[in-house]
Amino acid sequence: MLLSIVVPCYNEQEMVPLLWRALTGALASLHDEQGLDSEVILVDDGSSDATLSELRGLAADPTCQGELSGYLPVLRYRSFSRNFGKEAALSAGLMAAAGDLVAVMDADLQDPPELLAQMYEKLKAGTCDVVAARRVTREGEPPIRSVFARLFYRLMGDLSKTEVVDGARDFRMMTRRVVDAVLSLPERSRFSKGIFSWVGFRTEWIEYRNVERAAGETSWSFWGLVRYSIEGIVSFSIKPLHLASGVGLTMSLLALVAIVVIIVRTLAFGDPVAGWPSLACLVTLVGGITLLSTGILGEYLARVYLEVKQRPLFLVAEEGSSQEPENDGAA
Repeated sequence: MLLSIVVPCYNEQEMVPLLWRALTGALASLHDEQGLDSEVILVDDGSSDATLSELRGLAADPTCQGELSGYLPVLRYRSFSRNFGKEAALSAGLMAAAGDLVAVMDADLQDPPELLAQMYEKLKAGTCDVVAARRVTREGEPPIRSVFARLFYRLMGDLSKTEVVDGARDFRMMTRRVVDAVLSLPERSRFSKGIFSWVGFRTEWIEYRNVERAAGETSWSFWGLVRYSIEGIVSFSIKPLHLASGVGLTMSLLALVAIVVIIVRTLAFGDPVAGWPSLACLVTLVGGITLLSTGILGEYLARVYLEVKQRPLFLVAEEGSSQEPENDGAA
């Protein structure tokens, strides 16, 4: 049986050697104890640092100049022609994975490789098709990011029928039929946590405490995470559209009531010139709600626009392997 490990990388030149050493240790134990062969697929998402050079070096010498010995997994890498985003890198890795089992994880070692053995044991027992990891703490994370993360998971739970577990990571191990189901979804605006949940299958969770990055800095800014959260909500819920319609209907009813009140007041008490400040506030409020509703509609329309163009998710500029000569190509 073959296990494929898919790892998206963006500006992770410091992390790539550390990740490789950590993975080889965990996968060597799985090979020695379970007889499980493995391959590691590192996808360079158009990094602007020396990430690609590190990948080339590891493919040429996976032993790290003799520092590693014993069983070594096959190392394969794919490098994009530019930055296409983490979701595209994840899809590229899943498409390239040949394993009977496939695991996905981040390159920053916040997904502990030692959990791979526990995941494999659960899948081997045959009680589930997916074993996923979730953080039960957010120690070391900026407080404002933790607050907004919890708010996002709550919103997803309220707005979408697709369950996204609080603290869920992309870190998981799946059977081949789950991977095939994920790859069968054709959309280009992808939100992996929602996709993994939407395809279903039996899932078991492993809980662990938050682990800080081993080196380097995260490429995710606060506003980048906000945009990613909006992507998730728009991709898996149409309730914002219902909300916009409901607000519009409510404002229309209030406007009708206000018209009736003004007519009755005018007939009964005349038409004094008054109320301009309140009128200006109402016009501003209605205009803001109109723009907000138009913006929500625009978010969904933008997704339709991106889908109908049928552009590829990514373009591969270079591929290599520790077992094959490097070659250039495009996909």
